[in-house]
Amino acid sequence: MLAALLTCSLLAPPALALDLPMSGEVTATSALVQTRVKPGDHGSFVLTRVDEPEPMPAEGHPGPGHMLSWGQPATAGPDGIARLAFGGLPPGSSWSFRWEPHSGRPGPETAEPGRIGTFRTLPGPDSTKPVSFAVVTGLNYARWRDSDATEAEKKLGYPMLEAIQQLNPSFAVFTGDTVYYDTPVEGRAETREEMRAKWHENFVQPRFREFLAHVPVFHMKDDHDFRKDDADRTGNYAPSPELGIDVFREQVPVVPPGDDKSPTYRTVRCNKDLQLWFVEGRDYRSPNRMEDGPDKTIWGEEQYQWLTRTLKESDATFKVLVSPTPMVGPDDQRKRDNHTNVGGFRHERDRFFGFLEAEGMIDSGEFLIVCGDRHWQYHAEDPSGVHEFSSGAIQDGNSRAGRKAGDPQSTDPEGEIVQHYLMGRKSIISADGEGMEQYGAPPRGGYLFVRTGRGKWRGGDEEPRLHLIFNVSNESVPPEERSSLKSRAYEYYWFRKDGP
Repeated sequence: MLAALLTCSLLAPPALALDLPMSGEVTATSALVQTRVKPGDHGSFVLTRVDEPEPMPAEGHPGPGHMLSWGQPATAGPDGIARLAFGGLPPGSSWSFRWEPHSGRPGPETAEPGRIGTFRTLPGPDSTKPVSFAVVTGLNYARWRDSDATEAEKKLGYPMLEAIQQLNPSFAVFTGDTVYYDTPVEGRAETREEMRAKWHENFVQPRFREFLAHVPVFHMKDDHDFRKDDADRTGNYAPSPELGIDVFREQVPVVPPGDDKSPTYRTVRCNKDLQLWFVEGRDYRSPNRMEDGPDKTIWGEEQYQWLTRTLKESDATFKVLVSPTPMVGPDDQRKRDNHTNVGGFRHERDRFFGFLEAEGMIDSGEFLIVCGDRHWQYHAEDPSGVHEFSSGAIQDGNSRAGRKAGDPQSTDPEGEIVQHYLMGRKSIISADGEGMEQYGAPPRGGYLFVRTGRGKWRGGDEEPRLHLIFNVSNESVPPEERSSLKSRAYEYYWFRKDGP
C-alpha cells in the first residue's frame, strides 16, 4: 500500500479548479456563494430567482423576494476565490447564481460568464415541508487514485457524490477529512500552496464540480484537513494550527468574505421539525495526551456553553448534533483523539450527556448524534440512551470493518454499547422491530442520508419522524451486477418518544 501511495505523490500537480461555483451555509433567508477565478479579478455574482417570485408590493422598494434577478460586486482574493453573502431571501425559494466578470478590467475584454450554480433556501421554523440531507466524510484522494477503479472513473471522481446528487438533497454536510494533508506521507502538504493543491485535487473532478454547483454544503474540518492524523494544537511541525484554520476558512464557504472572527461552530434551523448543530473539534481542543479531567476539552468552555444554551432554547422537534468525531463509538482502544477514547475526552462527553439527561432530551427522543471520522458505518446506542449514527467513509478504499462492542481492542471492552448496525459485521443485527430494515454490508464506501417527514406513520394522528438511511457504494462491483445490488445497508425510523 505504501509503495502505491508514494506513486501518487509523483503525479503531476492538479490543474487549477477555476470556474467553480458552490454555495454553503444555506438558511431560510440567506446563503454564501463562491467561485474561483484568477486572483484580483473583478466581477459580480448575479442571483436569479428560478421559481415563482412573490407578488410585487403596491408601494415601496421591492425586496429580494420580489425580484427576478440582481447582482452584487465582488473581487477575487487569495487563490482566486470570490465569495459573497446574500441575505433577505424568502424561505423555500429557488435560486441560480453565476459569476459575471466586469469589462474594462485586466484580462480578456469579452470574458465569458461563469458556470451556473443553484440552491434552495430552507423552509424555516414555521414550515413542516420536508428537508433532506446527506452526511459525508473520509474522501482521501490519494486512496481514490490508488483504487481499483478504471482510469476514466478516477478522472470523473467519487461515484457516491453523483449518487447523492441524484437524490436532490436540500444540502449536504461534509464532516471533515474532505482533504488529507498527510496522505501520502512522503510529500505531505505543509505550506499554504501545498495545502491549496489538496483542495484543487478534489475540485477539478467533474463529479465534484457538478455536485458543488447544485448541492449546498455545510463544511466542517477534522484532523486530516487541519494538520495531520489525530492532530491537536501542539507540536512544532507544519502546517501550524493557525495555517490549518486559515486555509479551511479560505477554501470553502463557511464564513462571509473577510470574516476572520466568527467561529466555525454554528446551528441552522431547517424547518419546524429539525435543527442541526455543527461543532468545531480542532480549534479549541486541549492536548490529546493531557490527562483526562474537568480541564480537558475538545470544544472549549465558550463553545460548550453556546451548545447547551442553544439546545435548551430550541423548540425543534428533533435536535441533531453533527460532530466531526464520535461520542459513542466504540472506537479503537489505541486512540486518544475523541470523546469515546479511554484517556481521551470522556470527562467532557459525560458532562454533556449528563446535561442531556437532566434536560430530558434523551428520554424524549428529541436528540441524536451524527458523526464522521470513523471509516465504517454504524448505529450505536450508549448506555445513557444517546444514539449515534456514523456516516462511514465515502469510498471503498478508505473504508474498513468497525469495532464490535466487547472487543478488548475497542473503547467498549465490556460490551455495554448496543450496536443496532455495524458495517462489515453481519452478525451485528438488532431486532429493532417495525420500522427497521437490515440488509448487511461488507466494508464499503457510503454515506448517511436523512430526511424529515410527517404522516400517520403508526396508525394514529399525524406525527413527525426522521428517516435515516445508510447507503453503500457499488464501485467495486462489476457493472453487470450493480442493478441487483441493494445500495441501502440499513435504515431506521426515528420518532419522538413523548408523542407528537
